Amino acid sequence: MVPRLQRDPHQLRLNSGVIQSTGLRPRFHYTQRLATMFWHTTRFRIDLSSPKVMGIVNVTPDSFSDGGSHADAQSALVHCEQLLKEGADILDIGGESSRPGAPTLSVEEEWARVGPVLQGALSLGVPISVDTCKTQVMQRALDLGVDIINDIRALQAPGAESVVVAHGQCGVCLMHMQGDPSTMQFRPQYSDVIDEVRTFLQERVQAMVAQSVARDRLCLDPGIGFGKTPQHNLDLLRRQSELLSFGLPLLVGWSRKSTLGHVTGRPVGDRLAASLAAALASVHQGAKVVRVHDVAATVDALKVWSASEIPPNSWPMAVHSAPQSITLLTSNRP
Repeated sequence: MVPRLQRDPHQLRLNSGVIQSTGLRPRFHYTQRLATMFWHTTRFRIDLSSPKVMGIVNVTPDSFSDGGSHADAQSALVHCEQLLKEGADILDIGGESSRPGAPTLSVEEEWARVGPVLQGALSLGVPISVDTCKTQVMQRALDLGVDIINDIRALQAPGAESVVVAHGQCGVCLMHMQGDPSTMQFRPQYSDVIDEVRTFLQERVQAMVAQSVARDRLCLDPGIGFGKTPQHNLDLLRRQSELLSFGLPLLVGWSRKSTLGHVTGRPVGDRLAASLAAALASVHQGAKVVRVHDVAATVDALKVWSASEIPPNSWPMAVHSAPQSITLLTSNRP
């Protein structure tokens, strides 16, 4: 009897576990991923078998791209609703600019900006992320019910790890940054940018796991534009799939960044095409979440990419057909 086979684009896998390489191009496509990845957050279990779009909501007067556009709570909440209409899966709300040279806010200043927006956004029925590196802001946001802590300092501030550990459920995004926003773009240097980013992220993951933070709560961000030259950023994109060795989802943010201006010569307000190209390249290299300003265009681009059934470089891609890919959790995590 011929053994049953599970097909993938590059090889045939026998039920016995023996792999026979065919060298042939497949004439079929995947309908199921071998192992679906999820991101566990406070209220939601996010199915990452298809790429998710995180919409950026900057409640700031001085962000590099859209500073001042949504600087009060009412306009920020209107923007949240617009991003959801455009297809955002997650909203990322921040009140302190992390652009190079940006001034630091006090806890009270930052909370005055983001607190009302977070409170309103929590009623919108999608995962809500707070973009902050301040321990007190993290705690207040989690007390409201926020789903994800997105920290450019990877929980290295005093007390930040303890806040996340004590909460027990929130999702966390750990990002790499060389230096801090006030100094990070002053001659960043690496012997090998991918190795140094990977080593840093590995250390942060180990630190969290050692404190009993479940791995499915963690997401990693290579930190495009944070203490990196344009060449460093492009090297990270080219070798991004090497960061998948952690077995954790990658969140990548290229939207409107200066490297895209360096490559195209376009000003920050005219980088939509470049941002879409970078988002698709990141997804092709295995990113599970893309953080963007231009949600509608990104969602459309991902629909075309998905319809083409081109698998990511690193792993066969599922053709996502689940009716609901973000599940509301109705009970506390055990």
